[in-house]
Amino acid sequence: MTLKTRLMAAVAGTAMLAGATAASAEEITVGYFLEWPMPFQYAKVMGTYDKEMGMTVNWRAFDTGTAMSAAMASGDVQLSVSQGVPPFVVATSAGQDLQIVDVAVSYSDNDNCVVAEALEIDKTNAAELAGKKVAVPLGTAAHYGFLKQMNHFGVDVGSLDVVNMAPPEGAAAIAQGAVDMFCGWGGSLRRAKEHGNVLLTGAEKEELGILVFDVTSGPSAFVAENPDVVAAFLKVTGDANAMWADPANRDEMLPVIAKDSGMDLEATAATIDTFVFPSVDEQLTAKWLGGGAQEFMKGVADVFVEAGSIDAALETYESNVNTGPLQQAQGM
Repeated sequence: MTLKTRLMAAVAGTAMLAGATAASAEEITVGYFLEWPMPFQYAKVMGTYDKEMGMTVNWRAFDTGTAMSAAMASGDVQLSVSQGVPPFVVATSAGQDLQIVDVAVSYSDNDNCVVAEALEIDKTNAAELAGKKVAVPLGTAAHYGFLKQMNHFGVDVGSLDVVNMAPPEGAAAIAQGAVDMFCGWGGSLRRAKEHGNVLLTGAEKEELGILVFDVTSGPSAFVAENPDVVAAFLKVTGDANAMWADPANRDEMLPVIAKDSGMDLEATAATIDTFVFPSVDEQLTAKWLGGGAQEFMKGVADVFVEAGSIDAALETYESNVNTGPLQQAQGM
């Protein structure tokens, strides 16, 4: 099965289900990731979302952003926190009507590829990766970064044995010696690094234009029909980010976030310290939702088309960003 076939299989049926946005006025379901510590989890545990929104907010954990897209398409999930831009682009390019409503987190050192230490391959001899077996969660930020890095090093992706694996599975595979390279994020990346090394640091990737950030997304119909609900959700999230930005709150918030993430304190601190949570004001600037995110999505889509991972890119992703709820939250 080709890389393109496998990627499209991962999102099969998504476009056909894109109209499903079922949710009652009394509750919504929100997707998020375990082992991906963020300030919103403090508000989640404290019941702040329920209190401020006046409804029950159910939470559902996922392994990948592509799974989030499928759940939003089926109507099982109304919002997804920290969905990667690449899986969002894959879904919308395939016809799913999703919108970005905020920038959840920016990071570059917490999403990367790790080469098994026994191979003794680093950025100076990366060409030796040809023919190797790689665990990659297709259609994700890790997949995009993998493609860009291979392009940078002149490694033909077609020469690699690319296996579609969620990060936890990929981390286990590289630990067992079943794959030569792992690509992923969070706790899985941390575990993979115990068995190998990264090719490029976060700063080196950014110099190549490999940005890594996640968004809060939702079906366009749900956002249009429930702008007040979305705005209230974003307001609580923004307040939690602002609370975390004050070091005085770290000791109170970190243990709560760690427990909800399924991580110990040390690992949580090491992970979250590589994250940047843009303020609501920052998110509305040209760098982010004022134009930068839209341009970046087009770039991601074009890279996937060139790699043969998706059939075609949209002409523009302007309509896939809706700043209305965030602007409303800004004034609340």
